[in-house]
Amino acid sequence: MLQTRLARTRRIALIGLAGALVLSLSACAESKRDEGGAGKTGGTLVFGAAGAPKLFDPIFNDEGETDRITRQVFDTLIAFKEGTTELTPGLAEKWTASPDGKTWTFDLRKNVKFHDGTAFNAAAVCFNFDRWYNMKGAPAQSQMIYYGDIFEGFAKNEGDASGKPLYKSCEAKDDNTAVLNLNAYKGAFPAAFGLGSFSISSPDALKKYDADKVTQSGESFSYSDYALLHPTGTGAFKFESYDKNAQTITLVRNEDYWGDKAKLDKIVFKVITDENARKQELKAKTIDGYDLVSPQDYAGLKTDGFTVTPRPAFNLLYLGINQKGNPALKDLRVRQALAYALNREQLVQTKMPEGAKVAKEFQPETLAGYAPDVQEYPHDVAKAKELLAAAGASNLTLKFYYPTEVTRPYMPNPQEIASALSDDLKAVGITIQLVPEPWNGGYKDDIQKFGKQDIHIIGWNADYADAGNFLGTFFGREKAEFGFTNQALFDELSKADSTVDPAAHAAAYQQANRDLMSKYLPAVPILSSPPAFVTAANVTGMTPSPLNNEHFNTVSKG
Repeated sequence: MLQTRLARTRRIALIGLAGALVLSLSACAESKRDEGGAGKTGGTLVFGAAGAPKLFDPIFNDEGETDRITRQVFDTLIAFKEGTTELTPGLAEKWTASPDGKTWTFDLRKNVKFHDGTAFNAAAVCFNFDRWYNMKGAPAQSQMIYYGDIFEGFAKNEGDASGKPLYKSCEAKDDNTAVLNLNAYKGAFPAAFGLGSFSISSPDALKKYDADKVTQSGESFSYSDYALLHPTGTGAFKFESYDKNAQTITLVRNEDYWGDKAKLDKIVFKVITDENARKQELKAKTIDGYDLVSPQDYAGLKTDGFTVTPRPAFNLLYLGINQKGNPALKDLRVRQALAYALNREQLVQTKMPEGAKVAKEFQPETLAGYAPDVQEYPHDVAKAKELLAAAGASNLTLKFYYPTEVTRPYMPNPQEIASALSDDLKAVGITIQLVPEPWNGGYKDDIQKFGKQDIHIIGWNADYADAGNFLGTFFGREKAEFGFTNQALFDELSKADSTVDPAAHAAAYQQANRDLMSKYLPAVPILSSPPAFVTAANVTGMTPSPLNNEHFNTVSKG
């Protein structure tokens, strides 16, 4: 069966990653699980969130602060073993694939209920897949970022959607067997079935609260009551409320959870966008922990008795380049000049935590497909000026967008990083106009939907261990963020993704990395960084995940 071949593919793809992540974290995970298993039951954990959630319907989400919340409320068919990138059963106890990889059969858990009391079964699984495939309206389709990247197209593409659908059909053979049919093999599977965006929702709740209603007014999007007030999954916690005035999201224990029931009675996620304010609230004991600790605070927090837990670096920060933003950016020499201008080594040494590394290409070196022989762009002011002059762009002016009110795993302080990179670009004669915007209040839509920027900083934390989750997500299709159409590149990445043989799969992505860095350079990879979370001494059972995929049902507060 292809499942065996795919399992071998994943094992080979994870050889480098396993040593760096899985083995070291599995011992930690076992220790933490044991610790959590013996922990106190009950109480409320208040966790500081670095940004406000976008909404609570996973299919429309594409950012980490929302995913942290919805991961507690929803389950996926396949999950990731705590603390690793290894696949483990979720709502499906078992999954198998046909020899051609086009048909996936899921043997589902029995006696599982959604939070509204309705039954989880194969019909519910197919309802969700059919819902995504048949989604109507350009606004809704434009917000389904992960679906567009993985399943590529809809029953009827609208707006900017243009891909050929990977999804074909879903059949509920019986209550406990769902069969998913695809039009082609895709290397993202089976791991992509574990993406939070593909969480399984209650069909009754989706229908009751008009979940598919997404409207757009100018550059703003509005969502249904399901997405904002009534998310309904099968997870260890149930959604209770979102108090926008207090900026708190409250989840309560699901007493009917099918797995290990949560120890905590409640989780309150408190939105505190300023990292220093999060630190002060932790010290004042008004919160019990927070994520994305500023690197310079590690030592002090440890001295004060708090537990700082770094994750492995499995992410990438890049300088995005919008080739429609400024005609000069269509010239490869100009994009190369930007790369030479950036002093990435200094940025890593002065702004990032221990363990951060300069990125030479668009994926971590621990992942199969990494090419050690790509063209490199060391800091070289003279070379940058020379290239700008040769391209007739010595007087270049660029609008540089960066986000505020957010901290990301690869970007602990966006303003400081943008300022440092801006200084580098000014040093080679480029005029920079810095444009700050709130992360979920305009920034992501302006760069990813409307392409207002010339250049910008953003990044990616891996969702699963495959090169396609980086390269394909970034450059696998036309996007407003980068403003170019290159069918040869799109085809190259599609072919790599659809290559089944493990060695050939890795080799195809290695070549794609070489081509991206020499022939195309649609962006500039900057760095990878190990993000950390911090908790009070009486909080135990929280296992660090390279995928930022921590679940709170094992967490205990003494």
